[in-house]
Amino acid sequence: MKLRILYWSITSALAGFLFGFDTVVISGAEQKIQALWGLSPAVHGLAMASALYGTVLGSLVGGWPTDRWGRKRTLAAIGVLYVISALGCGFAPGVLSFIVARVIGGLGIGISTVVAPLYISEIAPPSHRGRLAGMFQFNIVFGIVVAFASNALLAGVGENAWRWMLGIAVIPSLVYTLLCLGIPESPRWLLSRRGDREAAIGVLQLMEPEASLKALEAEADRLLPVTRSAGVPEPFWSRKHLVPIGLAFLVAFFNQLSGINAILYFAPRIFALTGLGPQAALLQSVGIGVTNLVFTFVGIWLIDRCGRRTLLLVGSFGYIASLGLTSWAFFTEHFGIVPACIFAFIAAHAVGQGAVIWVLISEIFPDRHRAAGQALGSFTHWIFAALLTTFFPAMISRFVPGQVFLFFCGMMGLQLAWVWFLVPETRGLSLEAIQVRLGFGDGSKTSAA
Repeated sequence: MKLRILYWSITSALAGFLFGFDTVVISGAEQKIQALWGLSPAVHGLAMASALYGTVLGSLVGGWPTDRWGRKRTLAAIGVLYVISALGCGFAPGVLSFIVARVIGGLGIGISTVVAPLYISEIAPPSHRGRLAGMFQFNIVFGIVVAFASNALLAGVGENAWRWMLGIAVIPSLVYTLLCLGIPESPRWLLSRRGDREAAIGVLQLMEPEASLKALEAEADRLLPVTRSAGVPEPFWSRKHLVPIGLAFLVAFFNQLSGINAILYFAPRIFALTGLGPQAALLQSVGIGVTNLVFTFVGIWLIDRCGRRTLLLVGSFGYIASLGLTSWAFFTEHFGIVPACIFAFIAAHAVGQGAVIWVLISEIFPDRHRAAGQALGSFTHWIFAALLTTFFPAMISRFVPGQVFLFFCGMMGLQLAWVWFLVPETRGLSLEAIQVRLGFGDGSKTSAA
């Protein structure tokens, strides 16, 4: 694997760092915000979920700029949205302006989950695609760790600590935006959307500098019939694409019905239910971030060795055991094991769904519909994340915690059955070979890409 491909992939994946930081940094400020502005539970839930609703919108429309403007310019635009959001949150005078700023950041998150994994999958060699695309998830959890640590460090700076927690994101957002200016456009986009064979060959030459011009032209010709199908292309919503559409929807659906975002958003509150004091609960939340980071690294190391399906199976068993024990602990008041169970849940998520979701969705659609497919999976992920985050405060007050965690456990039992019977393996296959395996594409064009 060429170092420059690794660099481009890391740069694109840094969108995930901003995603993770922005998603979780609110956990250290949410109780202060509720008290400061005297928010009712309903308005508080809306304010907490506002970024997620922006994310839903961003994921819904993210395929359009990704296809129209290109992968590179869309990645850079995400950084600008994050800068605006960080400044808006840090200086918000009231809940309405705060919600608007969070929605803008959410737009960046939603679009990033469409374009960043897609860009990486289009430039990565098949043997390393899982690890490279998985860096997006690694950066998400790295951002989560930094957000938890940043919150802990800034918690004692005074009455306006929450503003510093949210506003400091402007620094990494600016760095990311500048880095994106130095990456090339995806050669697949140049071929499929702009029909610019010369520019595509130029990017392929950067990717394979030792290759001859003749070999690069042959590579462009090999990709061209795949990226620009002869005749009228099949519409995205067609029977032919039923399998990848179902896979993208269900992997995103089950990802959120594990309860992962509710636990990340409300970690200090969940730990407080076990009797931990506020500061101890915040420190336990840092433990969640560290656990997530370590086991995401494990998942990325395994994804091209063991495969996507295997990691989903391992994660499903881990989900069921950890969520089941958490439910039992709350029912029986064995609160001492709850932190360990939550950490085990985070580890199962990081190795399984966390490592796989964005990789799998970015692989299973043909080039012409990859942005739309990524948008579908991302939209599904975020609409359920938004709903869960909005209603979780009411759930935890209306039902005992044991019932809530038992519900999540049951959903993971359904995920296990789905993975066991219906999810195919994509490890080590070129994007074209995956198309053939899922029932579309030209079987004569399945070499590595």
